[in-house]
Amino acid sequence: AEDLPGYTIINRGIDSFQFSDVLHFMDRIVLPYQPRLIVLHIGGNDVNSSKGPEGILADFKTFVERVHARLPNVPIAFSSITPGPGRWAQAEVRKQANRLVKDYVATQKNLHFIDLWDAMLTPEGQPREDIWVADRIHPNHEGYLIRVKIMRPLLGPPDKKV
Repeated sequence: AEDLPGYTIINRGIDSFQFSDVLHFMDRIVLPYQPRLIVLHIGGNDVNSSKGPEGILADFKTFVERVHARLPNVPIAFSSITPGPGRWAQAEVRKQANRLVKDYVATQKNLHFIDLWDAMLTPEGQPREDIWVADRIHPNHEGYLIRVKIMRPLLGPPDKKV
């Protein structure tokens, strides 16, 4: 909330969740809030648990179908799987999952893709070490500010006075 003053932010991020968890709990953690936009950052734990890119895309499609069945006009933004140095060995699978979701999003209305991948790399194409906490998997505040900067145009005007 401090990085996006004037916006009502409802953080439903739960550490270690996979797509199957979000799908299981979405009636409690997403739908009751009647959001005007859903920003979904998920997939990294799925890759780490050996779910392939096609499985991540299938879960995203299921999420979209279920949200739009109840909230047909709510835009959904998929915030790409990130290139954390602690999971860099999974880079190719993560990039493929991002590509599949991005390609699908491009064919649908009310869907957006927030591409964090290149913004979190060095000019040499390696993960930036300065934007992660000690585990080298989760972004630090500076890493999250990259997401804020990239997604801000999707947000529209603030919904409350600061």
